[in-house]
Amino acid sequence: MRGRFPALLPILLIVGICALPLALIDRLIFQPSPGVDLTPEALGIEAESVFLEAEDGVRIHAFFLPSPGATRSLLFLHGNAGNASHRLPNAADLAALGTDVLLLEYRGYGLSEGRPDEEGVYADARAGLEHLRASRALPLERVVVFGRSLGGAVAVDLAADRPLAGLILESTFTSVADVARAAIGIPIGALIGRRFPADEKITRVRCPILFFHGDRDRIIPFELGQRLFAAAPEPKAFETIAGAGHNDTTLVGGAAYYRRIQRFLDEVAP
Repeated sequence: MRGRFPALLPILLIVGICALPLALIDRLIFQPSPGVDLTPEALGIEAESVFLEAEDGVRIHAFFLPSPGATRSLLFLHGNAGNASHRLPNAADLAALGTDVLLLEYRGYGLSEGRPDEEGVYADARAGLEHLRASRALPLERVVVFGRSLGGAVAVDLAADRPLAGLILESTFTSVADVARAAIGIPIGALIGRRFPADEKITRVRCPILFFHGDRDRIIPFELGQRLFAAAPEPKAFETIAGAGHNDTTLVGGAAYYRRIQRFLDEVAP
């Protein structure tokens, strides 16, 4: 019996997932950190806190990082853990490329109200885009959306059928079910549903897309990034960050990583 127990683990896991209500599955997907762990002042970064209202009335927080003379903006959508303050150094490096940056944090994260769920974070992203369009007086054709990890799936939803300047996806997956299958080796899509189906929605994106993925990513497998790229329409480009995992793409990619983003920005929103 003892030797057979490990073989039962996948079955027990499936039974456990079947018993989970959607709210608990959301708690597994979203790992928010409330409050502000890092401040722009402490980091020496120029950034303004702004508060937006999503279409369902939830109050959302974001950091706005200005770039002097910029005539384009980048909407930054982060991953599933932490909060926006953890991404301030990365956002500042992006602003240095000659673009204003709106670093959004989803409901339930940081200083944002509410509790995250799939439809809610889609609404939060729409609120961020509307802020850039209305409050910053920018046409959508001057906005690039950058989504990392889970934020990439949110970015794909936002970019579908909208005339954006461009879309940048980093360490992004095809669907949550595919990530779960890669992790445990069992097809469980029927159990958890088609959560964050980026591979379906990306076919409706009509702007240029730039992909980044580390070839040693053990959280979102490199293969899933390649599959999402294959599903995307042209024009598109895929950049492999050799030796990078999931959370060190900017460090491993270094100056070449930022030069590639700069070139993309200059091409799609000069």
